[in-house]
Amino acid sequence: MRKQGKKTIDFASIKTTTMLYFIFFALIILIVIWCLQDFFINNYYESMRYSESLRTANSLESEYRENPRRFGEYANETALSNGIYIRVENTSGVSVYGGSANFSYSAIEFNSDIRRVKAKLENTPLNNVSLIINNADNNKRLVYALSLNDIRESTIIIVSPLYPNAATVSIVRSMLVYIGFIVTLLAISLSIYLSRKLAAPIEGLTVSASELGRGNYNVRFNGGNFTETKELAKTLAQASYEMEKTEFYQREIVANVSHDLKTPLTMIRSYAEMIHDISGDNPAKRNEHLNVIISETDRLNKLVVEMMNMSKLQSNQVVLNKEAVNIVELARTSFESFKVLNEHDGFDLQFKPCKDCYIYGDKDKLLQVMNNFISNAVKYSGDNKYALIELKRQGKKVFFHVIDHGLGIPKDEISHVWDRYYRTSANHQRNIEGTGIGLSIVKGILTLHNADYGVESVEGQGSDFWFSMDVIKKK
Repeated sequence: MRKQGKKTIDFASIKTTTMLYFIFFALIILIVIWCLQDFFINNYYESMRYSESLRTANSLESEYRENPRRFGEYANETALSNGIYIRVENTSGVSVYGGSANFSYSAIEFNSDIRRVKAKLENTPLNNVSLIINNADNNKRLVYALSLNDIRESTIIIVSPLYPNAATVSIVRSMLVYIGFIVTLLAISLSIYLSRKLAAPIEGLTVSASELGRGNYNVRFNGGNFTETKELAKTLAQASYEMEKTEFYQREIVANVSHDLKTPLTMIRSYAEMIHDISGDNPAKRNEHLNVIISETDRLNKLVVEMMNMSKLQSNQVVLNKEAVNIVELARTSFESFKVLNEHDGFDLQFKPCKDCYIYGDKDKLLQVMNNFISNAVKYSGDNKYALIELKRQGKKVFFHVIDHGLGIPKDEISHVWDRYYRTSANHQRNIEGTGIGLSIVKGILTLHNADYGVESVEGQGSDFWFSMDVIKKK
C-alpha cells in the first residue's frame, strides 16, 4: 500500500501568509515596547514627575495660605503619598516644617541642594525657581523653591526624585513579560482565525472554479462575507453563465449549419445524378438542374464566408481601411442592391435619406453592416413585405435605421440577437436562411468603429435595427 507523504506548509498561501504577518507584527510591537521601556520609564517618568511636583507645590501654597494650622498634617500626607521631601523655611533659614517620606536620602543630604536653590531664588525676580541635580548614581532629582513673601516671608522647598525606584522598574518589566505573553497568544489565535476566515471563501471558489473547468455549469460560487470575494463569485458565476450560453450556441450553430449544409449537399448530389442519368442530353433540363446546383453552391459559400469573417473578428485579424465616407451615398448604394425586390417579389422597400454628411470609417465594412440590416428586414418582413431605410441627422451624430413591420423579435430574445451563434425562433424556418452569426459580425464591425447600435422590436409588429456614428467635416 502506498504511503502518503507528509503535508508540507505552503508559505505562499493566503492562510499561512496572513498568520505569519500577524505573528510578525505582534513580535515587532513587543520588541519596540521592550526597547523603548527605558526611554518611557526614565524620560516619560521624569517629565510626569516634574509636572506633578509643580502641581504639588501649588497645592501646598494654597493650603499654607488658607489653613496654616493644618499645613503640617497636609504636608506630611502629601510627602507620604508622593514620596517627596517638603520643607518650609522663614527668612532666617529656620525650618517651620520639615519632613521626608519614602525617600532614600535623609534631610541632611538635601541641605546643599536647598542652599543652592535658595541662592538662585534670591538672584531672580521670579517667586519660584527649580534645579535638576544628578546624584552619584546619575539619578536625577528636582529641587523646587517657591517664595511666599506676602505670608511671613516663608519659602516652600520640595525635593522630588525624577527616577523610578528599583521596585517600580521591576514591576513594569514583569508586567511587560505578561503583556508580551498575552499579546503573542492573542496574535496567534487571531491570526489563525482570520487566516482561515480569509482563505475559506477563496478555497471554496477555487474548488467551484475547478468544477467549472470540468464543464459543470451548475456549480455555485459562494463569496463569503467579503466584498472582494463576493465580487469574484459574481464574476465567476457570470463567466459560468456565459460559458454555458456559448456552449449552447455552439451546439445550436453546429446543428443549424449541419442542417443548412446537409440540404444543399443533398440537392447538389441529387441534381448531379439527375444530369448524369436523365437530363444530360436535354439542354433545357440540364441548365435548370445546373442552376439549382450553382444556387446551392452559393449558399454553401455564403456559410463558409460568414464563418471565416466571424473567426477573423474573434482573433482580432480585421484591419479597417478608414476614410471619409458619405453615409447617405453608402446607404443609397445598399438600398439600390435590394431595390430589385420591389419589381420582382412585390416588396415595398423605401429609402428616406437626410442631407449629405460624412463619417470616418471602412466603406466596405459599413456597407456590409447596412446590407445585413436590410437583408434581415427582408427575411423577417413576413406577408407585409415592407421595409424603410432611413437616415437621421441629430446634432453631431447621424443615425442609420432599417425598420420593418414584420415578424418582430420576442421580448426575451432581444438581448441575445447580437450574440454569436444565436438565431431567433423564427430563424429556424427553412425559408429563412441564416447561420446565426450575421449580427455578431455586425456587432464586431460597429464595435471596431466605436459606433453605437441597437434594436427596438415588438413581436408581431416589426423591428428597428440602427447604428449611429459621429459626423465629420469633409476634407
